[in-house]
Amino acid sequence: MIVELRVTGGDLSTTVLDHEPQPEQQSGGWPLVLALAVAQIASWGTVYYSFSLLILPMEAELGWTRSGICGALSFGLLIAGLCAYGAGSWIDRHGGRWLMSAGTVLASLMLAAWSQVHTLSALYLIWAGLGVAMAATLYESVFVALTRSFPQSFRTRITVLTLVAGFASTIFMPLTEILVQSQGWRGALMILAAINLAVCLPIHALWLRDGATRARPTAPPPVDRKALLRRALRNPVFWGLALCLTAYNATFSALTFHLIPLLAERGVGIAVAIAAVALIGPSQVAARLLIFLFARRLPTALTGRIVLLALPVSLALLIRFPDSTSALFLAAIYYGSANGIMTIIRSAAVPDLMWRDGYSSINGVLAFPAMAAQALSPLAAALIWSLTGGYDAVLWTLLAVSTFAAMAFWAAAALARSRPAAEAENLPARR
Repeated sequence: MIVELRVTGGDLSTTVLDHEPQPEQQSGGWPLVLALAVAQIASWGTVYYSFSLLILPMEAELGWTRSGICGALSFGLLIAGLCAYGAGSWIDRHGGRWLMSAGTVLASLMLAAWSQVHTLSALYLIWAGLGVAMAATLYESVFVALTRSFPQSFRTRITVLTLVAGFASTIFMPLTEILVQSQGWRGALMILAAINLAVCLPIHALWLRDGATRARPTAPPPVDRKALLRRALRNPVFWGLALCLTAYNATFSALTFHLIPLLAERGVGIAVAIAAVALIGPSQVAARLLIFLFARRLPTALTGRIVLLALPVSLALLIRFPDSTSALFLAAIYYGSANGIMTIIRSAAVPDLMWRDGYSSINGVLAFPAMAAQALSPLAAALIWSLTGGYDAVLWTLLAVSTFAAMAFWAAAALARSRPAAEAENLPARR
């Protein structure tokens, strides 16, 4: 018996086959994977990581409130979350070439349109388009494309892609700041739009040739997913993971987009702020590499317990030592390392702490509140800032939320360990 692992809509699922799986379908091999990693660097860098560096100059020129500007970002992230499943399903059926190419063109057009914006309503419309573009081009879609094209080796290829793409913030946040200083925020966006188009479109349109329909092997009847979901909703481990991932995503997203304004408020020089932010990417990559090398010795429960303490520690450093450059750099390292490993924890938590059958359905339910929190937390942080007149209250709120995330994971891991072994086996039968 052969077990095929497959990603659909950004989620990992298993299919039991009665014969050998299909051979690799996509030509290009490792050069293609590295090219897609470069496209991810450009996609994340131009659209996602540029935002925090544009908040202050947009405020200064346009006079809009910080909460109004961050609301557009939250709207776009929410649209991206709502479109993610549809984008993954399309790629799983038809391949990623045309959808990812269209997403690249849309992203570049929206970045160019953003450079000409003069009304807040227009900014919201632009970020709705950027949300669709992100769903078509970022990690979830490229993971599905790689899994579809390299069914035998997608795990290794995805790991390598995330190791390379982890440098997006390290490359593009300093680059964006240089462009803002030299060209203004409007000129910076025009150049970012050109970079996105010049780098990503040739890779997606010309190099990624995965449009041919892949013959799928005959699988046995599927698991009763509704019964599995009902069982999951009765399982306290599920609720521990749901609370953990939702709180973690809220903390990480809010801090990502408010870190530069926070440091500016504290009078930290832009060079020091960018240097601190530049540490995040290498920290993500180094942490993922360690997990990749020692995965067999580090169970998910233990890894998650340790990693989820890193984010509250980084926030505590920012609160306790507001004027210390070394504390800022150390906080950036903890912050990047936590996110690097949490990418892996999210994919492994359900099968390792609960069960493997119905993974994609259970993970999809877990992902919805986490994506909503990721989308809304930058706006919530901006509202707290505007109500209190500073970022201290924001940091204390995020410290509380991140500590709650760690406690929720510790509880889930403890409950999973105490769960009777027979429960994992007593799953709904296949139809």
